Amino acid sequence: MIAISSHPERLPMSSPAKLTVYVVDDDDAVLGSLRFLLETDGFAVRTFRNATALLNAASPSGADCYLIDYKMPDINGIELAGRLRQSEGDTPVILITGYPDSNISARAAAAGVNEVILKPLLDENLIKRIRHAIQNRVHADLRDST
Repeated sequence: MIAISSHPERLPMSSPAKLTVYVVDDDDAVLGSLRFLLETDGFAVRTFRNATALLNAASPSGADCYLIDYKMPDINGIELAGRLRQSEGDTPVILITGYPDSNISARAAAAGVNEVILKPLLDENLIKRIRHAIQNRVHADLRDST
């Protein structure tokens, strides 16, 4: 069980297990940058170059949050989010995209995406959003268990 701090943007770093973020993006530079950013902030990170690689992983579950690029050559991020929602239930999914369109938020929400973030907003703001999504899940799990 993860203790919740009084600051919603921060989960305690003294937790015995690191929170794990699975990052899916077909751009190696983005994967490297996101890995560096997230690991620097204390997350454990697994990276995947496409949706198929994640779906075929030996242990595709185990993420505390998924960070998924929208535009990928095999399966787009919204379709991947829908598949993850079916198998992973309430694990937060954050979609990142450099190709916004007027319907992306609605389509993403229908697939179970928690939030859509436009590139290149991949900095401390992203960290706060990931922590917030995980914290919301923990709060929901606590409510459901009482």
